[in-house]
Amino acid sequence: MSLSNLRPRQLPAETTIGEQLERDARYHEHCIHPVLCRLLTSSLPTYYGLNPDGLPLPDNHLHLIGFFLATQDDWLQVNREVEQKSITCVLESQAVQHLFTFAELTGSRPFHYNHSYSSPGENRYLVMFSNCLGLSISMSLRISMYNMEGNTKDYLSEGHTQLPLLYFCFSWMYVALAGIWAYVCTKQRSTAHRIHILMGILVVLKAFYIKLGLPHGWDVAFYAFSFLRGVMLFVVIVLIGTGWSFLKPYLEGKEKKVLMIVIPLQVLANIATIIIGETGLSDKNWLTWTQLLLLLDVICCCAILFPIVWSIKHLREAAHTDGKAARNLAKLTLFRQYYIVVVSYIYFTRIVVFALQTVTSYHYTWVSELARELVTLSFYIFTGYKFRPVPHNPYFVLNEEEEEAAVEEMLRDDEFEL
Repeated sequence: MSLSNLRPRQLPAETTIGEQLERDARYHEHCIHPVLCRLLTSSLPTYYGLNPDGLPLPDNHLHLIGFFLATQDDWLQVNREVEQKSITCVLESQAVQHLFTFAELTGSRPFHYNHSYSSPGENRYLVMFSNCLGLSISMSLRISMYNMEGNTKDYLSEGHTQLPLLYFCFSWMYVALAGIWAYVCTKQRSTAHRIHILMGILVVLKAFYIKLGLPHGWDVAFYAFSFLRGVMLFVVIVLIGTGWSFLKPYLEGKEKKVLMIVIPLQVLANIATIIIGETGLSDKNWLTWTQLLLLLDVICCCAILFPIVWSIKHLREAAHTDGKAARNLAKLTLFRQYYIVVVSYIYFTRIVVFALQTVTSYHYTWVSELARELVTLSFYIFTGYKFRPVPHNPYFVLNEEEEEAAVEEMLRDDEFEL
């Protein structure tokens, strides 16, 4: 999470000593390269000085409430210490660096704290708040985190600095694609179908979505375009897979059921995305929502393949009954290619990109995003080119010699399995 993601917000923290660390911490993530972390708080904190038994809380317990800095390796070490019961509070661990605890607060209430910190070294850090006493606490908090690039403050994490330019370039590529698509559809208006309009809308939504780049600062717009783009992508893939509007003007019952499954699942997936983006490890349901998002994404990716498989099966059967083997073979070839490309796109963007994020250093976080966007752009271009509106599509128009050759090919290829 880059510094642009850090903005003033109220952070009520109510936890108990026995809860897991995920419930004890409020965090912000930042990659620190020589960095200056500045923690600015106003009206910090208002707490009720009673322990859970209703007795006055001794001041020597206030060191169990405060902020700390940890790397991902440190966080794993803390979890091991908790599992081994060598500590009861994350602030007792030697693996983390304390920023400040409430024991350092002085003066009259409401308390104020204003301090700057230098990073202990180059790494990816989590800034967390831990409340191990179960007190009710409210505060107004402002955290400013940045890397110093000469005399300039860079508020993006190390490895994210390249993303604004990357997203800017790709957004204009999609704008150009949208313009080209609009020109092609206008020029070939007689052969343009409703699916082509939806494909154009998808490209426009993708352009706006990637232009926003990160959710924070434009939360409502980002999540709105993320939702629309996600739903439209799966809907377009399903409709193309069924051959809707350019092969047949209607959807069959089972194809409608796929849409009825995919669209609600995409709604749930986008709700999960918002919750994951707006909360963190401190939320007790964060891991559940993360796992739910993964499950929903896998189900949707599998569901969109069924209409393509059904179309391939239908074209294979039709070739033996309607006497148009060449035409059906051409369509069959096209849908087979599309099936392979969709599977490859899903595999790369879900598995290969995740692998890149795992094995590459945080300095090169932008590489996985570049790979994802290049593959996505290639997928959009392939789909648009293969299913573009043209008056004489070479895939669908063949001569008599090709018709005879196609019959033989269909007989040889009758046992094709996906």
